Amino acid sequence: MTADATGVTDVTDEAVRSLHATDDPRLRELLTGLIRHLHAFARETELTTEEWEAAIRFLTATGQTCTETRQEFILLSDVLGLSMLVEDINGRHGSEHTESTVLGPFHMTESPARELGADIDLVGGGERCVVSGRVLSGDGTPLPGAVLDVWQADGNGFYDVQRPDVQPPGNGRGLFTADAEGRFWFLTCVPSSYPIPTDGPVGGLLRATARHPYRPAHIHFIVSAPDHTPVTTHIFVAGDEYLASDAVFAVKESLVRDFTPVRDADAAKEFGVPVPFRHARVDLVLEHT
Repeated sequence: MTADATGVTDVTDEAVRSLHATDDPRLRELLTGLIRHLHAFARETELTTEEWEAAIRFLTATGQTCTETRQEFILLSDVLGLSMLVEDINGRHGSEHTESTVLGPFHMTESPARELGADIDLVGGGERCVVSGRVLSGDGTPLPGAVLDVWQADGNGFYDVQRPDVQPPGNGRGLFTADAEGRFWFLTCVPSSYPIPTDGPVGGLLRATARHPYRPAHIHFIVSAPDHTPVTTHIFVAGDEYLASDAVFAVKESLVRDFTPVRDADAAKEFGVPVPFRHARVDLVLEHT
């Protein structure tokens, strides 16, 4: 290492220079930025050895909490706003396209293929609901055969992977294919707001910073079609008390939908549900590649 006139070693420059033989230019760029920002953070905050050690313990515990059905690092990224920032950076589409938002930590199992109109609520845990709409290109052209991967928590705010003793695998999940006019529809329960898992390191972080763990009620979608850019998004239930304070900063006004009460018998017959029920309509618009 080299030192300046005061004898202080410039470890930052030394660490950056150590990357000079990195073949991948993007990897070199990312690691250079990471080193410089981390070192600047340590200098700005005058990070102590004890604080550094606590951070190492926290990250170790975060990794140890991850399982096949739980991703604590994604949860950490979510509550720090990083997940939403990455979505914003990579989701700068025109205003006519559906906005993207976070994947979340519960897209951990494969959604079962289901027929249009199928019920993804296998446990009957909430108010009956129909979700319907179309998948469109930016110019309004329907996208027949578009694929919609859908998942949500049950009426009590839990995903199937969180309570395998209560919910069968695939509850609240479905893989749907839009019809020849780009239309889709399925049955479910009205989602409820829920707390993200707080029994791990991320929960401890929220408590230490006096933050609540709640997410507003929502349904997740990943929508794809040939020659179009896939979108990962949600629809949020209008009027939810946590819309303005989502624990993972994922709410966008364009994604908030009314889940309208319906008492019309003919409408109920169309979807094969009893009255009353709730109906959420959403068109999902993809960008042409």
